Order: sequence, then structure tokens, then C-alpha cells
Amino acid sequence: MRGVTAAGFTKPFPIQEQTISHLLAGSDVIGQAKTGSGKTAAYGLPLLQAIDLQNRKVQAVVLAPTRELAVQITEELKKLGKYTGARIVTIYGGQSINVQLEALRHGAHAIVGTPGRVIDHLKRGTLRLSAVKTVVLDEADTMLDMGFIDDVEFIIDSTPDKRQISLFSATMPQEIINLSEKYMRDPEKVLIDSEPSVDTLDQYYALMPQSEKQTFLIELLSREKPESSIVFCRTKYGAHKLARELESRFLDAVSLHGDLSQSQRDHSMRLFRSGRANILVATDVASRGIDIPQVDCVVNYEVPQNSTLYFHRVGRTARAGDTGKSYTLVSEREYGDFTHIRSLTKAIIKPLRPEDEKPVSSSSHTQYSNRIERRRSDRHGPRGFGRSESGPRWQRRQQQPQQQRRYRR
Repeated sequence: MRGVTAAGFTKPFPIQEQTISHLLAGSDVIGQAKTGSGKTAAYGLPLLQAIDLQNRKVQAVVLAPTRELAVQITEELKKLGKYTGARIVTIYGGQSINVQLEALRHGAHAIVGTPGRVIDHLKRGTLRLSAVKTVVLDEADTMLDMGFIDDVEFIIDSTPDKRQISLFSATMPQEIINLSEKYMRDPEKVLIDSEPSVDTLDQYYALMPQSEKQTFLIELLSREKPESSIVFCRTKYGAHKLARELESRFLDAVSLHGDLSQSQRDHSMRLFRSGRANILVATDVASRGIDIPQVDCVVNYEVPQNSTLYFHRVGRTARAGDTGKSYTLVSEREYGDFTHIRSLTKAIIKPLRPEDEKPVSSSSHTQYSNRIERRRSDRHGPRGFGRSESGPRWQRRQQQPQQQRRYRR
């Protein structure tokens, strides 16, 4: 209990209330819950209790999709097990393997790692899982998306048949169901609502040309002054460039994307978590699985590709009863994607005027939307066709008289 108190828990989260008893009873568990729901403690407390401190062999394996999440899980498990004496070692790519070899030589009761580096140790013979009693798959759907499913199966196959498996995932695609059916025995299923609370989250969108997004974002952040905010971009280059632009306007921003080295990513997260930077500009892939508490504001600088990704993004604010806001900046090119996402969501996403952030009336919003649709039709013809009756633009250019084309050059 001292470790639980030291970790800052005062009362259990729903995922913990419904999961811990099943794991303590020895059952396999499938938990559907988002990042930040408290699932690390849900599987971490039973995991720590099952460890035999007199046995120096690895008895528990936790697999995570990213280095950041692996480090984060390790930190929380160490807090929970602060007074138990359990040794927990993190294994991930981007860190010197010699550092990990030294830690393993000193003995590890549990390892937390990314699939690729765990397999690397298994093939080197520097890690043995013959004494493993507990396997945890954290953010299983993300590991699937990142192509780790074969690695995960290889690692599970390297553990004894009599082991307990707990699997946690924000979504349940068919591949995850197949994995559970292959390796788990009559698992208990725990479902925690993965959508953000509409009672505490205010969701807005703003229609604007792409060229106006940066100015709008700077004005928004300067006016709202959130204590912490995440701005999502679709590309690594876009995230890097936007973070530099915000810094040039004296905003405390850092970026998180796949082109950063591990030390740079760690530095960005330290600055953001400590509050020395209050704006994190991130891509979806780089931010997967990272639990960032107390985010006041989420901005979709670019419209996400689907409704699931939308909820993943905006669900990073308004957690555990806290309030939060989300803003989605919508260009004309993104309008179709946005309206599709909006039609699939249950929450009310309120419109804003780009210049003053005030919700517009339904009639004026309809006029603006119709103007966008008319402009799209005038430029590209019927929806779904990017050409006129005379053919695509490049072909029409070729059909121009040679003399006229020379003149235009």
C-alpha cells in the first residue's frame, strides 16, 4: 500500500476496479481502455505481487510499442514497487545494448521492452524467459499497427505454456481477437469507455484557408494560454516546422516526431512534462502510447484521417473528470474528411469563426459550407472527379497551340 500511496493513487480508476481482482485470481484478461485510464497500475500491482524476490530470473514481461511508453511504464512500476525490492529493467532500441546487458546481469525480476529489442536479446542469448509467469501486452493495437504482431507471437512462444496473459488495447481489430484466441485461456473481458467525456470536453472546429492556420493557431494559444497543449500534425516535417515557427513567436513549444533521435525525443518529453515547454507539436505515430497527464487543450492542426484517430487525439484532454478543449482547424481540402468524421461521432463539435472563435449560427455556417462546396464544384467539376470535360489540366496544357505556350513561358 505504501507504493500505491507514493504513486499518488487515492482511489482506484474503473479499469483498476474491474481488472485487479481477475488478475489476482489468476485469470487472463482483455482490457479495452485508452492511454491514461490507469491500466498500468491495473496490471502492475498484480504483477508485482506475483514476483518471487528470491528468484533472480525474469518472471514478468511487459511489451509496449514505443520506447517512450516502455520507459513510462517502467517508471510507474518502480513507483508502485518502491518498497518491494523488485528489480525492473527497461529494454528498447536506441539505447546502448551494453547498458541493458549490465542491468540484466545484475538480475531482473521483470522487464519492460519494445518487441524488436526483446527479440534481439533472446536471439543473443542474453535474455531467457523460461521462468516467466506474467506477460502483458500494452497498447496491443498500436503494436499491430506498427507491424510487431509476429514479434509479439515469437516472444509469447518463448515463455512457458502456464503463464498469465493480460492484453490491453484501445481498439479491438480482428487481428487482436485472433491473437487472444490463440494464446489466452477463457479471458475475462473488461471494457472501459474509450471515447472522451462529452460532459467535460468542449469540442470546436474552425473553417479557414490552409495558409491562415499558423496565424490562427498562434492567436488561439496566445489568447487561451493553456497550461499544456498538444498540437497534432500529419507529417514529421510539418510537426518540426510548426514547432520552430511557434518558438520564433516566443511560444514554449517542442516537437515529437519520428525523425528525432531517442535523446532528442526524451529531451522534448522532459521539457513538456516539467512545464518548461507547454506546447507539444506531435505526429500521431510518435505520440502513440505516451501518457501525458493534465493536458488542457488539443489542437488538430490538420484533420485526422478517421474518427478513431480523432478520438485518440482529443481523448488526451478532459480525463479523470478534468475539463478540456479541442480545436480542429479545417481547410477547404480537408472539409470532406472532417464532415465524414463529424457524422460518425456522437459528440457535438461546435463551429467557430476563425477570427474570433465564437460559434457561428447554423445558418451562417451553412452558407460558409455551401460556399466551400460551390468553390470545389467550380474548380473540379462533380465531387470525386478532379478534371473537366476537356480532360485533366496537364493534358489541356499540352493541347494549347505551341506559339501560345512559348509566349506564356
